[in-house]
Amino acid sequence: MSQGDVSGKRTFSYGEARALLPRVRTLTDEAYQKVQAIESAGTPPEAPGQAEVDRAVSEWARTIMELGPEVKGLWLVDFDNGSGYYCWRYPEEDLLYFHSYEEGFRGRMRIQ
Repeated sequence: MSQGDVSGKRTFSYGEARALLPRVRTLTDEAYQKVQAIESAGTPPEAPGQAEVDRAVSEWARTIMELGPEVKGLWLVDFDNGSGYYCWRYPEEDLLYFHSYEEGFRGRMRIQ
């Protein structure tokens, strides 16, 4: 994969981002299912279950970022391409959107 600028950020071509997406989807699905299981147990927010949810989400985010993409929100992953981001949100099936650095998620445009 391509190296980013001197800040150490990683940049991705569309092909590189799509090649990594199955791993990102699997990791996200596993974390999502874990969180759903904890939450369906009906624990109140101050209970130990919330700490488990927080740990599961933090572990997911750390693992995703170690692969190179950026985590921009809960189940939201951006792949920096040097001029903006290829944007993926769980449970989307493919990498279908792009947005500029300035516009963010609200400015997502479908990739042709």
